[in-house]
Amino acid sequence: MPFGRAHVLAAPTLFMAFVIESWEQLALVYVSGDLGDAFSIDTGRIGWVLSAVALGMIPGALVWGPVSDRIGRCAVCLWSLSAYGVIALASALSPNFTVLLVTRVLSGLAPAGIYTVTFPYFLELLPSRMRGRAAVYLSIGWPIGVLAAVGVTQLLAGLGWHVVAIASALAGLWVFAIRAWVPESPYWLVAQHRHDEAAAVLRRLGVDVPDGTRFAVVAPERTGRPVELLRGRLLRITVLMLVVNFTFNWGYWGLQTWLPTLLQDKGLSMSASLGFVALSALFMIPGYVSASLLTGRFGRKRKKVFLPYVALAAISGIFFAYSSSMTELYVANFALAFFSLGAWGVWNTWNGEFFPTALRGTGYSWATAAQLVATSLAPSVVGLLLAQATGFSTTILFITAFLVVALLFAAPLPETEGRDLE
Repeated sequence: MPFGRAHVLAAPTLFMAFVIESWEQLALVYVSGDLGDAFSIDTGRIGWVLSAVALGMIPGALVWGPVSDRIGRCAVCLWSLSAYGVIALASALSPNFTVLLVTRVLSGLAPAGIYTVTFPYFLELLPSRMRGRAAVYLSIGWPIGVLAAVGVTQLLAGLGWHVVAIASALAGLWVFAIRAWVPESPYWLVAQHRHDEAAAVLRRLGVDVPDGTRFAVVAPERTGRPVELLRGRLLRITVLMLVVNFTFNWGYWGLQTWLPTLLQDKGLSMSASLGFVALSALFMIPGYVSASLLTGRFGRKRKKVFLPYVALAAISGIFFAYSSSMTELYVANFALAFFSLGAWGVWNTWNGEFFPTALRGTGYSWATAAQLVATSLAPSVVGLLLAQATGFSTTILFITAFLVVALLFAAPLPETEGRDLE
């Protein structure tokens, strides 16, 4: 399969979906002070609100993943993003804390579909030789979303948190772009015995497929059945990838959620802290680019890209914890952003290649759920540590320890670079 015009249209469309996911999880983080004032709530309950989206995404991911294996990747993206736009608008109109908390949970339940499906969907549209490089670039949508969240919240913060939430709801309109520019996965169509439609999509993607072609179908009876992830050769992979997803995301999210607060403890103003976050997001981008170039050449595994990047991220975290000057603080955090997000770009691709087509959405949904459990717990646990005056260095070291665990459990996972998807 060549990389052609259809890929050029699909790639930025799914890229924007990832920007939306990043935006949704971070937008209210940067107006949390206004949120607390509006509802007269303390930092503990602010932490609940910030965790609510991830909390709602956990059951959402576990539902949407198997659904995508049954009704298709594109259909899940359309339904998920449409529902998100409506619910995000409702959350902006919340009259009290309870309603806000409930609508924020629902705001996670809805977009969990597109959050879960985006990477496996994109992988199933790409030529095998380009999956590693191209999919890592898709991950750059995350720091772009961070920058958008910082920029827009600073622009709109004076108007109140609810205006930021209304801006989030507008993302639901992106369903029209997905419908127009992203074809259904040919892998999924073949698994459903829809051979003519699969052939039509492949032709759209630049493959010369003769009329009447019939494709081999592998294990169609396993479609969307979570129990299959715990059988045979998949059991070991499933357990390892769940641990890596949980610990790796904790190592990132535990810091990201409270970074502005931690930086204020080091003497920065709120405005300077957000500027620090924005600069960190910029350093994520060359991290992704470097990982993309390296993964295409050396693969994703140990002694190559992912494991060295995670190891260097952990070392950067230790340096950050013990930074004694503002210069050291900047250098350490930028190195942490560079290596941790470069590793994330590789992991997002690797994570989507462990399972066969009939279980890819389901497997990725479990991976996503493990990430979201960490995303839900980390803000509250780190917030509790801060409330107990644990201290900057101890808190950062606690977060960094999770990166070390992720490193150890990723080492035994199988290499997938250059292999055809099952």
